[in-house]
Amino acid sequence: MTAHNEQPLIQSPQTHRLATLAGFAAIGLWSALALFTAQTGVIPPFQLASMTFLLGGLSGALSWLWRPQAIKTLRQPFRVWLIGVGGLFGYHALYFAALRLAPPAEAGLICYLWPLLIVLGADLLLDKRISLPTLIGGGLAFAGLVTLMSGQPMSLTFDGTIVTGYLCALAAAFTWAFYSLASSRMESVPTDTVTGFCLVTSLLSLAAHLLFETTIWPDTPIRWLALLGLGLGPVGAAFYLWDYGMKSGDIRQIGFGSYATPVLSTGLLVLTGEAKATPSLAFACLLIAGGAALARLLPKSSKG
Repeated sequence: MTAHNEQPLIQSPQTHRLATLAGFAAIGLWSALALFTAQTGVIPPFQLASMTFLLGGLSGALSWLWRPQAIKTLRQPFRVWLIGVGGLFGYHALYFAALRLAPPAEAGLICYLWPLLIVLGADLLLDKRISLPTLIGGGLAFAGLVTLMSGQPMSLTFDGTIVTGYLCALAAAFTWAFYSLASSRMESVPTDTVTGFCLVTSLLSLAAHLLFETTIWPDTPIRWLALLGLGLGPVGAAFYLWDYGMKSGDIRQIGFGSYATPVLSTGLLVLTGEAKATPSLAFACLLIAGGAALARLLPKSSKG
């Protein structure tokens, strides 16, 4: 039986809460993405993606040494592989293209529409409509993101190349939201399949690197350690936790919680001296927290 024909699995409240916490843990790991990436130096994006996704995939495959039966979970319909690899590789390829073609601040802001798309999509999936609390809460949370990024120089430009970059960023946002929501509907597809998605994404990233980039290796032990941390955490464990959270947790709450990623990321950069604290950071936290609080007003459903 293929994944799209299966009925939703009945979960205990404890499993539901644990899976939601797993989704939040993924968000916490992603908050370290910018710091670890900065510490790796000037490694080209696709090379970095290839190396870190390889580490992420191997970390998952390591558990197969004592769970050899888990390898069989890779036998999935082509549709599952298309969604999984398309989500991981597609999102990163589009995001890298957006950063290359458009100003990073604007591209990042457009790309960060994906949490809003997740909560709107979750409403449609669970309740067949978009509720007023979701619209208001999502608007508040996105306003928090705009506030956070307002300290960066921004100026929307409509040069042909830059517009292409904006479209790539928008496509990246839709790609990640679609991958996340599609994962939530494939509850019977084991999280072990993420190992395969990571390994294939690593191979595709390697191909893109060989086509478009020049190889640059880390030149200090610190940068190698940052690369290892990146592959095991934000580009490793985070994707397994996210998959579990999407399939068994509260996808609306996780979606709203995703807005915390840039706030936590900025806060971590401030704590480590990589960035300065600003009033916009505190105000952004209030707006995002307010949006998430409104999400709790939403009626409960079988998965939300």
